[in-house]
Amino acid sequence: MSASSDEHEAATRRTIEAVWRIESAKVIASVARVVHDVALAEELAQDAFVAALEHWSREGVPEKPGAWLMTTAKNRALDRLRQHALHARKHEELGRDLDAQERHITPDFVESLDAARNDDIGDDLLRLVFTACHPVLSLDARVALTLRLLGGLTTDEIARAFLAPEPTIAQRIVRAKRTLSAARVPFEVPKAGERAARLASVLEVIYLIFNEGYSATAGDDWMRPALCDEALRLGRILAELMPHESEVHGLVALMEIQASRTKARVDRDGRPVLLPDQDRSRWDPLLIQRGLAALRRAAALGGARGVYALQAELAACHARAPSAAETDWAMIVALYDALMEVAPTPVVELNRAVAVSMASGPEAALVIVDRLRDAAALKNYHWLPGVRADLLARLGRVDEARDEFMRAAGLAKNAREREFLLKRSREIG
Repeated sequence: MSASSDEHEAATRRTIEAVWRIESAKVIASVARVVHDVALAEELAQDAFVAALEHWSREGVPEKPGAWLMTTAKNRALDRLRQHALHARKHEELGRDLDAQERHITPDFVESLDAARNDDIGDDLLRLVFTACHPVLSLDARVALTLRLLGGLTTDEIARAFLAPEPTIAQRIVRAKRTLSAARVPFEVPKAGERAARLASVLEVIYLIFNEGYSATAGDDWMRPALCDEALRLGRILAELMPHESEVHGLVALMEIQASRTKARVDRDGRPVLLPDQDRSRWDPLLIQRGLAALRRAAALGGARGVYALQAELAACHARAPSAAETDWAMIVALYDALMEVAPTPVVELNRAVAVSMASGPEAALVIVDRLRDAAALKNYHWLPGVRADLLARLGRVDEARDEFMRAAGLAKNAREREFLLKRSREIG
């Protein structure tokens, strides 16, 4: 094989992989509506991907590659249903749907795939979101399955993103699919009565993905921007699919504004740069504007006091301040007070203590932090001693501060954070 042929094949594969990343969720969602099985739908979509590798390398990339994948996957779904010779009841339930598809799907590439059904794509995606994030699954399983089905990430990519062995992630995804099947989880958007609780699970998954990218819990890098980008993409899709849900817009607002600081959060060597020391000229103004617009949408829908909208408003306070010195810390404390009413967690209270230290001084904040020292949820949370160390240093209690920085470094699993805390302990006093 010639070098030019190798280059052509590599370029085609990159194109196919890019198309897969963009279109796979739609294909899986659409096929799942036909076969009523997410695991089977993904298998059939993967079959279409393999077929694309073969046909496109030989015949070139079609004009509408997403529609080609959809056509091929649906054809395989129809073949699979015929092979299994569904019993009479199943035929009756699916007959009309299958007849309609058979009229529209042909072996040849169709200019407009099943145009009458294109309006269902949004609904299908929404069904897939709620299925992948179903509470019957553990949080780890929901995250892995969401990245797999909706993000189009490979098992290896997910494993590398979360610093887990690839077999562990593979088993997690397999077990998740089996759990959904065993629990007979319907491929549907939940009814109004349970939608709020189910939506909370979806938002939790997306925000966890974002946070793992924004402040990596382990590994050598403080940030993994690719995960932030994936969470943002999922959040924006969800906002389009559920435009009247205020908390969806609140979460998007929070992620947009937080992501605006990405370039300023690390120095040239990848070391953390804390918020007060960041060069605000490096904050992305477009992401800030997008975030503020999403925050306005959340407020217009009556969700200004939602968990994510309040956190977005906190981020917006920093984004609106021309400099760290001009930050409205009294407003930030008030927002944390409101957040404690709807999400009274030790981590929120610890963050509130930081705001109190800026508004009222380190002594008032230390009282709050000391009350949290026995909180079980913060037992191994390195930022509890980290915050306490900073407050002690500002109060001139140097030896105690140094010990707390060392303790925080010992708890930190992220190499960059550990390095940062050890540096603080050396420099103090």
